[in-house]
Amino acid sequence: MVILVTGGAGFIGSNFIYYELDKYAEDRIVCIDALTYAGNLETLEEALKNERFVFYRGDIADGEFVNGVFAKEHPDIVVNFAAESHVDRSIEAPDIFLRTNVIGTMTLLEACRKYGIQRFHQVGTDEVYGDLPLDRTDLFFTEETPIHTSSPYSASKAAADLLVLAYHRTYGLPVTISRCSNNYGPYHFPEKLIPLMISRALADESLPVYGSGENVRDWLYVKDHCSAIDLVMRKGRNGEVYNIGGHNERTNLQVVKTILKELGKPETLITYVKDRPGHDMRYAIDPTKIRSELGWQPETSFDDGIKQTIRWYLDNRTWWEHILAGDYRNYYERMYGDR
Repeated sequence: MVILVTGGAGFIGSNFIYYELDKYAEDRIVCIDALTYAGNLETLEEALKNERFVFYRGDIADGEFVNGVFAKEHPDIVVNFAAESHVDRSIEAPDIFLRTNVIGTMTLLEACRKYGIQRFHQVGTDEVYGDLPLDRTDLFFTEETPIHTSSPYSASKAAADLLVLAYHRTYGLPVTISRCSNNYGPYHFPEKLIPLMISRALADESLPVYGSGENVRDWLYVKDHCSAIDLVMRKGRNGEVYNIGGHNERTNLQVVKTILKELGKPETLITYVKDRPGHDMRYAIDPTKIRSELGWQPETSFDDGIKQTIRWYLDNRTWWEHILAGDYRNYYERMYGDR
């Protein structure tokens, strides 16, 4: 089987590629990534050595490019990770998010209609549901929770989800959608909370925490997310949405303090900064549907996962130091510039 993975040079997409290559020796993986600021080809360095993996640099909103890849590779399954995903950046430049997350998704769906596929899987986010109050710990997001977005990023992801479902209903396109809680683990781009705090703590720099740090997120180790996506795209019911969460709720402040403790750094490094506009208070997912229908449940507790993650960043300093220095942007030219 040929699986086309868009956004595969990003955090979750790259982890998914390695998961699939390790688990299914008979499948080929085709990766598309525009290598914008968060796309890092160095992340796929080991995959590039595998004869069952091929990489194409390009924009999913570019119809001519996308159709060219489909015509050459004939994918059986498409998994769409490609997305602008940082909320702060969406507040500054929402147009970029609409182009990639909405127009890009539509372009992929049109190619799927033209060339035919077994399944289009859209990787979504729990942020489309908005947030939950801190004082109602009994409330969780289900697949029936109404869409209630808080940022240009989450609005663009909600629009993409609705477009996917519309293509299923209007054109009969075989689709599934997954909506996941916050991920963490290897290859997480350093501007995100956990890797940012690790890198700054190692440098004894201040650790900026929004507001009072009481915002709650449901953290999921990235490999557990990959196993869930794999199940949904292969065995999920056509036209369905599946929520993926780990019941690992932590406040941002708890996460930061856990990292400091693991690294042996003082809590005096924490600096509280002005909260960002429209900052959601609490995310929490009810994963009953995916557990009951597909038998999925996370294998990694937050306590174990955060230790594994910190160890990975300690053992792979070159990877994230290249990103902080901007050197990762030159990797594609070093690899392919003369080809």
